[in-house]
Amino acid sequence: MGCLVSTPKDTVGNRRRPSNIGEVSVYVPGLRIPKPVDFSQSLGDHLSKSLVERLSALRTRIVVMAGQEGPTITRTRRKTATQHGGSTLADLQQALEDYLPVLLGLMKDGSQLQHKVQFVWVNQEDDAEETAMSNAWYEVLSILHLMAMLSFSQANLLLLPRTSADGYQPKVTEESRRASIDIFIKAAGYLDCAVRHVHPQLPTELKRNLPVDLAEGVLRALCLQALGQGVDIQLGMAIDSTKATLAVKRRLACEMVKYWQQAQDNIMNLPLLNGWGEKHRLFVKWKYVEAKAAAYYYHGLILDEGNTEKFHGMAVAALQAADEYFKESKKACDAFHAAPPLSRNPPLWGTMKYLSEKIPKDTSSKVRINRDLYSHEKIMETAPTLPDFALALKPDEYQLPPVDPSWNMEHMNKGQTGSNQLRNDRR
Repeated sequence: MGCLVSTPKDTVGNRRRPSNIGEVSVYVPGLRIPKPVDFSQSLGDHLSKSLVERLSALRTRIVVMAGQEGPTITRTRRKTATQHGGSTLADLQQALEDYLPVLLGLMKDGSQLQHKVQFVWVNQEDDAEETAMSNAWYEVLSILHLMAMLSFSQANLLLLPRTSADGYQPKVTEESRRASIDIFIKAAGYLDCAVRHVHPQLPTELKRNLPVDLAEGVLRALCLQALGQGVDIQLGMAIDSTKATLAVKRRLACEMVKYWQQAQDNIMNLPLLNGWGEKHRLFVKWKYVEAKAAAYYYHGLILDEGNTEKFHGMAVAALQAADEYFKESKKACDAFHAAPPLSRNPPLWGTMKYLSEKIPKDTSSKVRINRDLYSHEKIMETAPTLPDFALALKPDEYQLPPVDPSWNMEHMNKGQTGSNQLRNDRR
């Protein structure tokens, strides 16, 4: 059920892409924008005028706001307060949350209304410019994806270093870092719900025809990105803490490697070929290599605390691996920022500011000391295996909201109308 229309990328000009998205701490692969829908034409004979008008009003609000902000929302300017007192991001997020419970009424009790409306969205990562499907679950999937991307945008704004009041180098406050972790967990919750509870509702044929933006692998990768970046912030806070041990830092760094490795595995074979998609692939590659540099660095420091030649040799190999991965991560970073749309790295802070100073220095020092102490044969030439830790950071347990109460009134009114019609027929 549900017809599909995909528009080739060169036929219309709805997909407006910026040439430069400024500083990026959190990659947002563009925002998919909904196009207007005429609910009265498709649902006017099936629902009350008031419910049709409510659906129309709620969705039109999203279309207008997303259409205005979509091309600029990935820019790193701070969102100014709107006339209603909230940020643009927060207002659009609220509009999506208001719409979802009313939208879910179309699927209530398996209703065929879910196939009556053709929903159209402009893609970003897919080669097709837009995708239309006559299935309300496609709309739900699109809404959850947009909610997650708005959260990513919000986290990016929080994690861009700002010049402090004391005039010293730009930094990210601890309050912003803690808030970003909560946002990452929430975004992961939206994406996890999309994969586990919404994707299975779609017929196989429609799943095959989803834009790559909503492919299961991309949604999983975005979920893992959120968790990986959350752990990165945790590691930076551990580095700043005098109470955090080397073991804690190593564990966080090793967990970060697993999140990014799994993210890369999920998008490896997907056709992420155009601007946003290729940039997405390069971002995951960069962060995966960066995480390995951190993990091997802390693993090397712990191994170096051992009292045998073997441990010292393994430590040297781990630190050399950290140094190589660090150099590779700088190249991967440059490749990401050079890919269209262009972007740039914010001033270094947190985990990578610390490691960019420590990895080259400590590697050089430890290698020199140990090579002086031990013969070449005693030094391992291949990096030791990283320890395997269970992943601690989990997505928020987000659940789709209950159907809006207006649908209960709708069924009562329909039932009353049916009873009156039956009495009239008997006369």
